[in-house]
Amino acid sequence: MKAGQTSPVSRSAPSGGHPRRRSPLRRIGRWIALAAALLVLGTSGAGGWLYTRLSGNIQGTGVDDAIGDDRPSATQGGENILVIGSDSRKGAGDGYGRGLTSMQSDTLLLLHLGGGGKWATVVSFPRDSWVRIPACDQGDGTFSVPHHFKINEAFAIGGSTGDTGKAAACAIKTVEQNTGVRVDHFLVVDFRGFTGMVNALDGVEICPERPIHDRKAHLDLRAGCQTVKDSAALGYVRARYSLGDGTDIGRIGRQQEFMRALVARARTKLHNPAALYGFLDSATGSLTTDPELAGLRPLHELASGLKALPADRISFLTVPNYPRERDVPSDRANVVWNGPAAHRLFTALTLDREMTRSRLAEAARQLPPATVTVTVTVLNGSGVTGKARETAGRLRELGFRISATGNAPAPVQRTTLTYPEGLADQARALAAHLPGLVPVRSAQAAPGTVTLTIGPDLPAVTG
Repeated sequence: MKAGQTSPVSRSAPSGGHPRRRSPLRRIGRWIALAAALLVLGTSGAGGWLYTRLSGNIQGTGVDDAIGDDRPSATQGGENILVIGSDSRKGAGDGYGRGLTSMQSDTLLLLHLGGGGKWATVVSFPRDSWVRIPACDQGDGTFSVPHHFKINEAFAIGGSTGDTGKAAACAIKTVEQNTGVRVDHFLVVDFRGFTGMVNALDGVEICPERPIHDRKAHLDLRAGCQTVKDSAALGYVRARYSLGDGTDIGRIGRQQEFMRALVARARTKLHNPAALYGFLDSATGSLTTDPELAGLRPLHELASGLKALPADRISFLTVPNYPRERDVPSDRANVVWNGPAAHRLFTALTLDREMTRSRLAEAARQLPPATVTVTVTVLNGSGVTGKARETAGRLRELGFRISATGNAPAPVQRTTLTYPEGLADQARALAAHLPGLVPVRSAQAAPGTVTLTIGPDLPAVTG
């Protein structure tokens, strides 16, 4: 995705143990992607035909034109790979997922390979994250209208015409504009790979403590240990409303357990050439990547680098978040990122600094004030008519209270955010949605409100 860029792990070979045994990946898409790449190692002696067939399964597509030029600067070391689990299930027949009218994104995570190949960070984005979706190329000559919604909608918007590349481009654009982190590569995995991999292993054993009956997941299982495959396996890891707390985040533990069982099953079955071929054929056939990753060799290099990392140098993180109901009482379905903690995480990625679970947990320990408790005055010093009203509308969508809008006393060259004594936390809560803007205490600031004075350099309001 960058001109002249090499494969993401071809620069230096890290050393160490195998991370997957002690740090299981937390979502379906990442397991499929990494397992597919790791198991490529098993084809080295299988002959040219098999290598060519499996490599040819992987679809490569360029997305730079669809993303556009308004992108974050490259990270200061390391590389970022966006992994997208696609819910489209094209060709899956009448099983789970029947009736979808658009491409869907179930999994979204960012893999950062850092420190010259010495460590890695995997960041999961809850799909219920309430963010700003930018204008995206929909593949039919039109662009979508920017708005706030769940982050997983971006993939569906870009893929409204069935173009996986356009879908990935919109997801990348959304992640970049809400995090300030540039995406160097992408990898899309659809659910055909998941069911094919499970079936190649003759199913995976699960042991639910209670019977499961979930119409949305097309799932009807008895209590106790049993082997599942086909739509039952997919339904089990996708079931949401009949198990746990009914949230997207609540499925993580069950998915972890299933993936542990999948890996254990693979270790006992993949000595069989037929099982290995079926597993790899399903996995590689479900992949779409940028041109630089499209093939067994670059995926092999990526997998080898990950496999060599010490277990304590790969961190699996989730963007710090809290229920959006805290900011908007009527919304009980979505989550909002903890602005200060999320900013610290994304800054670490941009600067190629290692972020651990404990450091992130410490940063997320204190929640910012609820946006509904933050009063904002918006003044337009940009010279662009209507800019204060437009920005105030975006802030209202996030729950902020707007006390007034108007023109600044004089035009300004830079956007500023000022606050009076006692409102530092409120100012920081607003700044978390305006990347790069630093709040400044001012004795002249209006009491009881933080004041946003808009200049030509106003950052895009993030979700």
